[in-house]
Amino acid sequence: MCTISDPQVTEVSGMVATNSGYVVVNDSNPDRSRVKIFFLDSRCKLVRAVPYPTNALDPEDLAMASDGTLWVADIGDNSPLSGGSGTRRSTIALWSLAPNASSPVIHRLTYPDGQPRDAETLLLAGDGTPIIVTKEPAGEIYVPDRPLQASTAAGVPLRRVGTFHPKDTGTPNPLSFLGAALVTGGAVSPDGTRAVIRTYADAYEFTVTGGDVVAAITTGTPTITALPNEPQGESITYTPDGRAFLTCSDQPKTTTILRYTPAPPLPASPAASAAAPPPRRSWLSGLTLTDITWLIAALGGFGVALVGVGVLGVRRNRRAARTAA
Repeated sequence: MCTISDPQVTEVSGMVATNSGYVVVNDSNPDRSRVKIFFLDSRCKLVRAVPYPTNALDPEDLAMASDGTLWVADIGDNSPLSGGSGTRRSTIALWSLAPNASSPVIHRLTYPDGQPRDAETLLLAGDGTPIIVTKEPAGEIYVPDRPLQASTAAGVPLRRVGTFHPKDTGTPNPLSFLGAALVTGGAVSPDGTRAVIRTYADAYEFTVTGGDVVAAITTGTPTITALPNEPQGESITYTPDGRAFLTCSDQPKTTTILRYTPAPPLPASPAASAAAPPPRRSWLSGLTLTDITWLIAALGGFGVALVGVGVLGVRRNRRAARTAA
């Protein structure tokens, strides 16, 4: 679509598409001045940037509610094993930026067991409920246990509601089979009828009924679209018309927004065909090679017997003729 080349906008981890362009967020950038909410035009040129009122630790995804409010998922928490710092956070946060607001508002959250997790995926249910899917451990799904509270030090507890299970699809990506298992982003279509979760390798799209995104992910069968060889593919969103995916890579240099046409849903088998009786087969079509061999041998033996009977008959006739003479 276009290339983001502004030096302020690097390590893009979350994105939404608007009618006029794109909104993106940087993740845990070493330069804290670059951790902002960036508004780009349709050519990926920076239009404006909105800073956070306090330090945002690791923004990883971005979603837009039906009223135009932007929700930034400050939910990343890389462990030392994943190359992160030795200190892990006790709370995560969602920042809300209302339309035309100059500053976002923080809403803190805590995991139910108090243990830190690394997450990079935020989706919004039809009623606006935020849904978080973890990267480490992979695929755990959480929602707030009660309404969000703004600007409180104690986080609202999260409740685990299911698990997303990515597959080893074999799609080429920088992390091979590991990349296919790591959840890095998600989005809901503008009309709310579809939801997508991505890994470093693929996009999994689900059909949503009645705004229940969790049920779609935990009980539905996804259509998988390959996202091959993206350098570090983390962002995914729908185009404003909902017909395509847009993705972007998290890398400390210029990055390109890519467009994908979602794979078509797998055709459903007609119910009638499942209940229909099996087609009639001739007795010959059911014979094995051994059966046919024995059949040929039997026919051959029967033919020899017939020849023998004929020979005996001829001999009897000749003997009878000689006796009569």
